[in-house]
Amino acid sequence: MFSPSQEEHCAPNKEPVKYGELVVLGYNGSLPNGDRGRRKSRFALYKRPKANGVKPSTVHVISTPQASKAISCKGQHSISYTLSRNQTVVVEYTHDKDTDMFQVGRSTESPIDFVVTDTISGSQNNDETQITQSTISRFACRIVCDRSPPYTARIFAAGFDSSKNIFLGEKAAKWKNPDGHMDGLTTNGVLVMHPKGGFTEESKPGVWREISVCGDVYTLRETRSAQQRGKLVENETNVLQDGSLIDLCGATLLWRTADGLFHTPTQKHIEALRQEINAARPQCPVGLNTLAFPSINRKDVVEEKQPWAYLSCGHVHGYHNWGHRSDTEANERECPMCRTIGPYVPLWLGCEAGFYVDAGPPTHAFSPCGHVCSEKSAKYWSQIPLPHGTHAFHAACPFCATQLSGEHNCVKLIFQGPID
Repeated sequence: MFSPSQEEHCAPNKEPVKYGELVVLGYNGSLPNGDRGRRKSRFALYKRPKANGVKPSTVHVISTPQASKAISCKGQHSISYTLSRNQTVVVEYTHDKDTDMFQVGRSTESPIDFVVTDTISGSQNNDETQITQSTISRFACRIVCDRSPPYTARIFAAGFDSSKNIFLGEKAAKWKNPDGHMDGLTTNGVLVMHPKGGFTEESKPGVWREISVCGDVYTLRETRSAQQRGKLVENETNVLQDGSLIDLCGATLLWRTADGLFHTPTQKHIEALRQEINAARPQCPVGLNTLAFPSINRKDVVEEKQPWAYLSCGHVHGYHNWGHRSDTEANERECPMCRTIGPYVPLWLGCEAGFYVDAGPPTHAFSPCGHVCSEKSAKYWSQIPLPHGTHAFHAACPFCATQLSGEHNCVKLIFQGPID
């Protein structure tokens, strides 16, 4: 029997171990301008050829900025906690041969493996929208994965910069724990929510928590960047599980384990479901013209045969111009089938397979955006509260980040088959 290290050495061509994937909520399979390099809507974490993890080692208490600088210039990873103008605690980190580290943030500097920018809700069709001031930290968080089975992944707030430092200034929330080790929070914080029961149709939302720089779990602060930390939650950990959500204050990431992805539909599966719906030749019950979902690579342009739906009742039609009522809002129409009044929108297939909790047919649409996915996926996401701004939470469509509306935040679609 080979030891794992011998086995790797003897089989250099075998598939690298995948720890998991991070998928950014609000994108339907790719960024609006296309995925480029380290900026994309989905990032896979693979076992590195050589371990790059680090672990805490020596602690220095320093009274002059020069001494602090001397330590941070040694070329080793370190975290500096500035307690006052004349006292800084610097924790040196040393190489850890048993872990791989991946860093996420807004910076495009080389220590960042996955570059994340602010998600603008409903921005699929509008590439021009620019965030004037981002709330995502340049070095937002780091994920550390064990190199041996079961390949546990843990999340920590803050990432090391180009000079291998994490610097918590005088104003950052920081403290000394009872066991003597220093810890702190980043300005806008890294929030994590583990769903109860994993990422399946039976799952229920968990409680949002904040993760510290050293990976401890705290209740949320009163507001996102308040000075006072929450309470330590001793029976919870920073270990990511399938379906864990990570909020970086401007973008929310979904963590999928390699095993979880193995049971998730693929892009091919979603394409087969699209073709199956179209093969049934659904018709507009009024115009009697055949409807068809556009191909996955045409997911931003409304096409002539595109299905539209009344989101209050779920009746699917082709596009038409009637049904406007003077007493309703601009995009509200009266359904010719049942006279229900509500939003009338084009339907779009949800193409990001990582957001599906099962491989069921696309029968339900989110309201008000019209993205379509399986019933169980729609019901799962419609109950998940996602952080919004500094202290609000609301459910949103995972494919475009649009806030879901009221009690009918997802609707069962009613297609009419061909009459012949």
